[in-house]
Amino acid sequence: MKRSAEPGRRTGVSWAVAWCAVLLMVFCFPVFSGAGQLRQDALDTRPLDISSYILKDVGRAEVLLEKDVAKRHEPASLTKIMTCILAIESARLNEYVTIPLEATRVEPTKAGFLPGEKIRLLDLVKAAMVKSSNDAAFAIAIHLGGSVQGFSAMMNAKAVELGMSRSHFTNPAGFDRLQYVGHYSTAGDMLRLTEYAIGNEIFNYIAGLDEVTIAEKRSGKTYTLRTSNKLLRRYPYAVGIKTGYTFRAGKCLIARAKKDDRDIVLVMLNAHLDRWSVAEELFEKAFSRQGPGKAAFGPRNHDFRASLILKGNELQ
Repeated sequence: MKRSAEPGRRTGVSWAVAWCAVLLMVFCFPVFSGAGQLRQDALDTRPLDISSYILKDVGRAEVLLEKDVAKRHEPASLTKIMTCILAIESARLNEYVTIPLEATRVEPTKAGFLPGEKIRLLDLVKAAMVKSSNDAAFAIAIHLGGSVQGFSAMMNAKAVELGMSRSHFTNPAGFDRLQYVGHYSTAGDMLRLTEYAIGNEIFNYIAGLDEVTIAEKRSGKTYTLRTSNKLLRRYPYAVGIKTGYTFRAGKCLIARAKKDDRDIVLVMLNAHLDRWSVAEELFEKAFSRQGPGKAAFGPRNHDFRASLILKGNELQ
């Protein structure tokens, strides 16, 4: 009789563990409706000509709006979020990087750095995020990874760590042609990356910059770069994050806006419309709606500032 009771007891424990796991997934992570699905129940909005998108409050479980969040797309320069968070987390932001010839031969958009110039790693991160400079992204990659291939391996390892199971990176800038074919992600994965990145104070500061001035170490030559994110200049609640475009990827955008106690992120992949006006429209509709519950999402308490500190509005 005692032996026959043991399987039942183990079964009961197993069911309890399984239910705990299910409840943890439901309340701690956003539930995406998956590929081929469109959810517009939370916001009353018109159909949007965007291949894939998702809108949600940062750190909350409920998704406000989504379409095909698990569908594979080229992310274009949204890739640089991964490039820059890896650079920030390296704790090497004060190092000076010698610009390699390979980095200067990439396609525009570029800052225009010359081979042999010495630029601080922190400034390369600013150039990559603010101006979307491909030469900066490649210089970061070669400095930290030894090569583009080595850094791509770092990017893919980080993607695995973050649970970005439908993403694969072949380069730090977002190129998706020729030797870089096979570079892809999803709206859901890019949201996961973004919610991770904005847990970092340095990333948030840089992502919201409208303009940066960068000095070359030896000559003192300066580069002044303006943001490619028009939303920062036209929408008062915008605080970042990143734009992107290639012929294959189409127009891409990850935008973030904060108003009162709301903090909302929008991911768009392959938008066939005016990204800026649609982002404003969606943010306004989201802000007018009562906020969701307080279920947490993703790692929120990481801060890899190394020897750098924020003083007022300056990063030093």
